[in-house]
Amino acid sequence: MTALLPEGLRDRLPPFADAAAAIEARVLAAIHAHGYERVDPPLAEFAEALGTRLKAGALHDAVRFVDPVSQRTLAIRPDLTAQVARIAATRMAHHPRPVRLSYAGPVLKLRASQLSPARETRQIGAELFGLDSVAAAQEVVTVAIDALAAAGVAQPSIDFTLPDLVDTLAAGPLPVDAGRLDDLRQRLDAKDAGAVAQIAPEYLPLIEAAGPFGQALARMRAFDREGVLASRLDGLDAIAGALGDGVTMTLDPTERHGFEYQTWLGFSLFGGASVGEIGRGGTYVVVHENAAEETATGFSLYADRLVGEQPAGARRRLFLPYGTAAADGASLRAAGWVTVAALDAGDTPEAQVCTHLFADGHARSL
Repeated sequence: MTALLPEGLRDRLPPFADAAAAIEARVLAAIHAHGYERVDPPLAEFAEALGTRLKAGALHDAVRFVDPVSQRTLAIRPDLTAQVARIAATRMAHHPRPVRLSYAGPVLKLRASQLSPARETRQIGAELFGLDSVAAAQEVVTVAIDALAAAGVAQPSIDFTLPDLVDTLAAGPLPVDAGRLDDLRQRLDAKDAGAVAQIAPEYLPLIEAAGPFGQALARMRAFDREGVLASRLDGLDAIAGALGDGVTMTLDPTERHGFEYQTWLGFSLFGGASVGEIGRGGTYVVVHENAAEETATGFSLYADRLVGEQPAGARRRLFLPYGTAAADGASLRAAGWVTVAALDAGDTPEAQVCTHLFADGHARSL
């Protein structure tokens, strides 16, 4: 017997598990208030279907195994988005569009990075299917910011990107050899000006365009002399305008890492005590059973990062001394207290990690 767990997996203990559950409930309530109804897909499903549901979204980092019943390869979901897309495309294909769905649950990755070593995390999010418009994207981004507010995230910020930017330019005013296109995407993502200059120097202004939203958008409009990006830039401007002054906004037009299946819009969410991103989202394409395609927009939040290292106010426990009347305990719980009853005369508030003591008919702080 060993208490060790596989690399990248961990137990969630009190008060962190309680704090995470409370935050998840508040976030889902905020999403539900915008009309997004919850779905709950299974932890694993057929790998082939899971890997082909999102256009350009191959099944990366999925733990696979052979199902002893069907003898087919199953995959434990590394992301919930593809499963929610499957539900929208099959079980809810009859539903009038757009259809709004929310979700929460654990995901497992085959491997992790040094910067983000956790392989098993909880994911919370929302997806809007069947409408590819600025209004739809604007709603999803607004819901994401409301969800962060419900989680208690202070000073939220959002970093926008244009995932298909290079493809759009390469197919129009700035053609690039097909064999060098992927390399150009990667060098722009890495902000490697030297390599970009060797591949396609006309793309160098895109590196300099990244920065605070207003300045970056102005640089992108100046760069887009032929107006190929006008609709995208106008859409970004409208989305940013709906967020108000309480959200810090930046634009990095060539950011690609983590946005492999997004189309014209992508965004990363930051804020609170987490030093890294606490969520991301964007527009993408869902593939139906008959190979038809449907547009969608959504976002996911990383629950563990919303909690942080020190969950505030996670414990407020009232100790009921041995022999306290059951009616008193019921009354206190009805008033919102978490009560911990002593089961023998020697029990103490300290032993039960309580913050308050019930004495002389009142709750007293310890």
